[in-house]
Amino acid sequence: MADAERQQHGPGDGGRPHFLIVAYGIQSHLNPCRVLARRLLQLHDADGSGPVLATLSVPLFTHRRMFPSSGNGEPEGPEAADGAISCVAFSDGVDDGTTARGPEERARRRRASAESLFAVVARLASRGRPVTCIVCSMMLPWALDVARERDIPLAVFWIQPATVLATYYHYFHGYGELIASHAADPAYEVTLPGLSRPLRIRDFPSFLVDTTGGEVGKVVNAVFCELFEFMDEQRRNVKVLVNTFDELEPAALAAMREHLDVFAVGPVVGSSAEARIHLFNHAGADKTRYMEWLGAQPERSVVYVSFGSIWTYSKQQMEEIADGLRRCGRPYLLVVRKDGRQEDVSRCLEDVVQERKGMVVEWCDQPEVLSHPSVGCFVTHCGWNSTLEAMALGVAVVAAPSMFDQPTNAMLIEEEWAAGVRGERNGEGIFSGPELARCVELVMGDGARAVEVRKKVESRKGMARDAMAPGGPAERNLRSFVMEVQSSDEARRKDTNTISPPP
Repeated sequence: MADAERQQHGPGDGGRPHFLIVAYGIQSHLNPCRVLARRLLQLHDADGSGPVLATLSVPLFTHRRMFPSSGNGEPEGPEAADGAISCVAFSDGVDDGTTARGPEERARRRRASAESLFAVVARLASRGRPVTCIVCSMMLPWALDVARERDIPLAVFWIQPATVLATYYHYFHGYGELIASHAADPAYEVTLPGLSRPLRIRDFPSFLVDTTGGEVGKVVNAVFCELFEFMDEQRRNVKVLVNTFDELEPAALAAMREHLDVFAVGPVVGSSAEARIHLFNHAGADKTRYMEWLGAQPERSVVYVSFGSIWTYSKQQMEEIADGLRRCGRPYLLVVRKDGRQEDVSRCLEDVVQERKGMVVEWCDQPEVLSHPSVGCFVTHCGWNSTLEAMALGVAVVAAPSMFDQPTNAMLIEEEWAAGVRGERNGEGIFSGPELARCVELVMGDGARAVEVRKKVESRKGMARDAMAPGGPAERNLRSFVMEVQSSDEARRKDTNTISPPP
């Protein structure tokens, strides 16, 4: 490697290690990446590691949403400040927030993203902050290209549980044919090495057991396959940060540490005091109004319903949720975004609002809502960020999973941690009103199951609090990761400096 290329990574700015955190441009990736960046910056002046730099890099479309006052926010422009974090954009050549369609367009966008990220790395080096390590969230093959071409160590930020990491790892290491051959049998059990229990097909991440042959599933699986091939190929240079904690998933973490250099750095969730990024318009949200309403409700009485930042409701699903909330007979806070909402869904919501038995909002500050003593359960799609927030804040879960890692998360909640119940969708994929009411009663009623769930929820809350505490396991593991990256980089530079030039 030429000397000029070598200057593009390694300690800079007074020897400070510099982590470039590259995030996929959706909320479920962006927010944990921002929290991770903050936690790296907080290691400044801590014993044993030295000060740390972290820069967040996001797609240009996302950057414009995050910083609307920055104009076009071109990648070559100045860095934006997200609190203490420097934020830079990279371009996929289109920058309209759409997903590439077809192999040719995906290849073009991948090349454009890699070239733009190359330029980001070069600019940071020219500003005296060469990149020591690239940290990428999942689903970013162009980040692998940059790490490989520039010979920069890479860390994968696995923003799902360690159990899901294990399912993907083993799928691409000998178990793929077995799983695929039984994908049409939801009850079929697969025993994966090191996990504490067999997984039924219905518990696997959706794309690993997809029987529709859809293009999205094929693309996602191909990206994950490449990721694990890269980790096998570059094992000494690749580390995996998992958004979980040792007490929550001890068996899965131990099993994965036999194959990968894994660090449990979770729960990586923002506090209610930290503003989160929301990439959709919620200007009409009235936080004072819904917080005052929560304050007027009895303790542990409110059913909080939110299905995440991607989900949109069909008319049928909205009608079933409204029916389920009526059947519960409890106060509720229901979140339904305005953007992307179908007109018939809005009409259904008008009827719900007129009943005055709960509150419907287009957005809410989820950590603050989950922290409120009046909230008794969380009806959720079971995305991992929402699952961790419920765990960390001590709220029982009614899980209604549909895709991605959600089925595995729901299984863990109900069977591994007993922190809630899993609701069943019908043959049309609808979470029915009677099923919603049944599940809410199981976790909020007076029965033995509800008592046990509340007990387990409090226990997990304590575990999460201990994991996140200053100097606790999450901070120690993150510090160990930084120190290993530093040691590896110092060794690499030492080896480079001792190589004699050719005659």
